[in-house]
Amino acid sequence: MSSESSKKRKPKVIRSDGTPTEGKRNRSDTEQEGRYYSEEAEVDLRDPGRDYELYKYTCQELQRLMAEIQDLKSKGSKDVAKQKVDAYHLQLQNLLYEVMHLQKEITKCLEFKSKHEEIDLVSLEEFYSEAPPNISKAEITMGDPHQQTLARLDWELEQRKRLAEKYRECLSNKEKILKEIEVKKEYLSSLQPRLNSIMQASLPVQEYLFMPFDQAHKQYETARHLPPPLYVLFVQATAYGQACDKTLSVAIEGSVDEAKALFKPPEDSQDDESDSDAEEEQTTKRRRPTLGVQLDDKRKEMLKRHPLSVLLDLKCKDNSVLHLTFFYLMNLNIMTVKAKVTTAMELITPISAGDLLSPDSVLSCLYPGDHGKKTPNPANQYQFDKVGILTLRDYVLELGHPYLWVQKLGGLHFPKEQPQHTVMADHSQSASHMETTMKLLKTRVQSRLALHKQFASLEHGIVPVTSECQYLFPAKVVSRLVKWMIMAHEDYMELHFTKDIVEAGLAGDTNLYYLALIERGTAKLQAAVVLNPGYSSIPPVFRLCLNWKGEKTNSNDDNIRAMESEVNVCYRELCGPRPSHQLLTNQLQRLCVLLDVYLETESHDDSVEGPKEFPQEKMCLRLFRGPSRMKPFKYNHPQGFFSHR
Repeated sequence: MSSESSKKRKPKVIRSDGTPTEGKRNRSDTEQEGRYYSEEAEVDLRDPGRDYELYKYTCQELQRLMAEIQDLKSKGSKDVAKQKVDAYHLQLQNLLYEVMHLQKEITKCLEFKSKHEEIDLVSLEEFYSEAPPNISKAEITMGDPHQQTLARLDWELEQRKRLAEKYRECLSNKEKILKEIEVKKEYLSSLQPRLNSIMQASLPVQEYLFMPFDQAHKQYETARHLPPPLYVLFVQATAYGQACDKTLSVAIEGSVDEAKALFKPPEDSQDDESDSDAEEEQTTKRRRPTLGVQLDDKRKEMLKRHPLSVLLDLKCKDNSVLHLTFFYLMNLNIMTVKAKVTTAMELITPISAGDLLSPDSVLSCLYPGDHGKKTPNPANQYQFDKVGILTLRDYVLELGHPYLWVQKLGGLHFPKEQPQHTVMADHSQSASHMETTMKLLKTRVQSRLALHKQFASLEHGIVPVTSECQYLFPAKVVSRLVKWMIMAHEDYMELHFTKDIVEAGLAGDTNLYYLALIERGTAKLQAAVVLNPGYSSIPPVFRLCLNWKGEKTNSNDDNIRAMESEVNVCYRELCGPRPSHQLLTNQLQRLCVLLDVYLETESHDDSVEGPKEFPQEKMCLRLFRGPSRMKPFKYNHPQGFFSHR
């Protein structure tokens, strides 16, 4: 059957009777039931003549096709019809493949991403403002995004060409500079040996002119390996010595190699693991350390000092030198100091002066309350708890004293409210305290050396009074010092006439305690002395007990209280010339004078025969005053008489 006959055929008609839906039946169910093929209805609708013509035409076509088939079969070409079908099918497959290929190409083009999308082009405003008109072409590109993108890419290419040219120029300049650097390096490398020979030859000149440049250079090279607090101290102390005190000497001691080893990078982890395995095998063969040994090792590691230390030599006027060695405890992040005093001449140390220059007490309470017995870093207490350290006081003799002023000289500041594990060293903190601290250190050494000399005389019963202070006392003093000895803190607290001092909190364990015995005839006056570490800016405190006709103290005798007031309250009259190093000896001499006045002004018992034990030799305007019969203890110079205050 040909294609023309197939086109003239009419498809079957599916009709519906148009019956309305009944009840709640679905529309789809109704439509399916209403559609059916009715041949009778189709016959009624078709034209019989037309159907006859169609039938006739169809039969003729069938006859023609059958004749054609018969003809082909008779000619023997059986496969012609199949070849045509195969050819048509192959042509169809080719067309389908071409269609599929074109679709892939279209998809590829639609999904194509151009390289220009990755380029960060300048903004449109900058493009139109900077690009020349022959590139921007505003009249064309403003309305055409494609042309606009091409123009922007052209401008980008132009800019990159300019930058590439500039880059090549910079490279050429860089090559020239590198060549100049190499020439200068060669010159400097040849210059270094010459400079070394010149410096070596100038060492005698440096020593003669007191200009040790070579030594200073080595010190600064070593200072690079100091921890930050010690480095701050070294820099600030050196600067202060150069600007304010030429006698201050600053040096660095210790092993530089050990300091360098602290900053070496850790070894490979695999090596560490192998080493740890080997150690475990060895420990299994040996007996494991006990808990106590482990704690000792942890304590030693926590209290470990840095290998380098800073040494300050502070010279005083009498050629005495205060040697200060500053250390840094790495794990505690604090500084400590050890002190030593040397004199130009060898001193004969009196028994009572044993603690004056001892390293443990010579710098105690340089600032009020700073005794250096506990750590200034609040975070250290948590570290101590882990290794069983109760207090740092047990280790200060070995490690040094962590005074607060030492931390400030190193630029360290520890806030009490917010403990911090990392505290940075501050140069301004060190500089603001350097001058005041250096002056206090010199004053402390001079004061202790003055006391050292005075104690040597006091132990021999001699109260040394300088010529500048002779006017403070009468020409004749009968009472004399017979004993001067040092006391322990516990012994002082057990004295019955010092209870008020103990209760007032003036008898701290950082003070020094002494006992003086003054005699005249049968009268013996005991004086318990509290010497503050800050002497002579802080005066000594005396408590008296007179053994004569009974025991008399400030609790049962108002005149004893007045004698204590003369030396404790009116001490400014006895300071003498600054820096008041004669205060203690002047107070003791005043006690001798006061004892004379006390004894000479006592009324004589007429019932006792014989001369008066203590005849009056001091001139007094009035022997007694008031109902408490107070004695005249104030000495008036130059008149030479005693009066009441």
